[in-house]
Amino acid sequence: MPEVTSDSVDVCVVGGGPAGLMAGLLLARSGVDVLVLEKHPDFLRDFRGDTVHPSTLRVMDALGLADEFLALPHVELPQLPMATAMGPVIFADFRKLPGRFPFVAFMPQWDVLNFLADAGRRYPGFRLLQQAEVTELVQQDGTVVGVRARTADGPFEVSSRLVIAADGRNSLARGCGLLEVAASVAPMDVLWFRVCKPDGDRLPTVRSGKGFFIVCIDRGDYLQVAYMIPKGGFDTIKAAGLTAFRADLAAIYPSLTGHLNAEIHSWDDVKPLDVRVDRLRRWYRPGLVAIGDAAHAMSPAGGVGINLAVQDAIAAARILAPPLAAGRRPTVAELREIQHRRQLPMRVVQFAQLRLLSDLYPNAGRPGTDKPLLVRLLRQVPGLPHVVARVIGLGLRSEHVPPLTKRIETTTAPTKLRENH
Repeated sequence: MPEVTSDSVDVCVVGGGPAGLMAGLLLARSGVDVLVLEKHPDFLRDFRGDTVHPSTLRVMDALGLADEFLALPHVELPQLPMATAMGPVIFADFRKLPGRFPFVAFMPQWDVLNFLADAGRRYPGFRLLQQAEVTELVQQDGTVVGVRARTADGPFEVSSRLVIAADGRNSLARGCGLLEVAASVAPMDVLWFRVCKPDGDRLPTVRSGKGFFIVCIDRGDYLQVAYMIPKGGFDTIKAAGLTAFRADLAAIYPSLTGHLNAEIHSWDDVKPLDVRVDRLRRWYRPGLVAIGDAAHAMSPAGGVGINLAVQDAIAAARILAPPLAAGRRPTVAELREIQHRRQLPMRVVQFAQLRLLSDLYPNAGRPGTDKPLLVRLLRQVPGLPHVVARVIGLGLRSEHVPPLTKRIETTTAPTKLRENH
């Protein structure tokens, strides 16, 4: 039996996604001892959201990191154009948003996560342990007091005053029954794939029509494509064959025909994403709180998932830093305050994803339409793209980075090596 190693921290964050890393960064900035556990050895998963909205850029600016962050390779879009059967429309127009960032930045999520991890390492209280898969939440008298994990170096136990579940829609806290899902809807699935950009043809970010909805994310020298399909429809598409799949896409994007034939060789080149929209009935238990997708799984619509996760993390850090810095476990009332603060913006976004945008997506249970409600509204209501931009770009309840109560010495050259316990 390998020897079990152990550690003790103020906060153990489960999951190194946007919510977990931002929460870890902000708490360490407040003088709290934080350990983030991430089960993968790196952040290089290709099929993740790429949109960084103005609300998140404002957070980076408040932390003094915006210029450094935007020095990373990215694409800035002040407008999100949408090609539809009714003609071109602007889905969201960010140009009138106040502040330095009247645009959406498209940046691969692995760059975002590596940046947050490096920023966190500048604080002495922040540690990130990768290749650490949490297998159990440790409870004592009804309170979560730590976790057990498998790591590259063997079994690992962490005791903490608080565990933050930031491990996504398949969170361990959900799976073990500690946190119950109150509602769950599956509006569609998504097929992700990449193709080279066509020469001299700038494709619209979004294209919709009867029976299809596609998002093309510009990653500089190639496109990351999200192709919406009816829920559970991947098996049907596979049964029709790869040639039919490429032909359907080529009919929508003729300029991609050659790239599709040359670059999509097998179904291994197409990644299905199981889309769910759900939320927990209660985000917390004594010693435990969930944020981000662990608390509320979002659809890819609007690309708001990363930004809601970051806003959750800010609210959590603002509420939790004072008791943790004082050396005590946050109370249930303090954990409840996080959910109270963040559930309204989440519910409004989920309502929009499931109701206002529903007829944009292909659905096996009803015929498609080439005149969806949102497109008709965008064409008929002047100024609506600016409203959409404000809602998805800044959110309904913007969170502000908490001020520092004491100065924490930082380093300016964080190491990028995996930390050992």
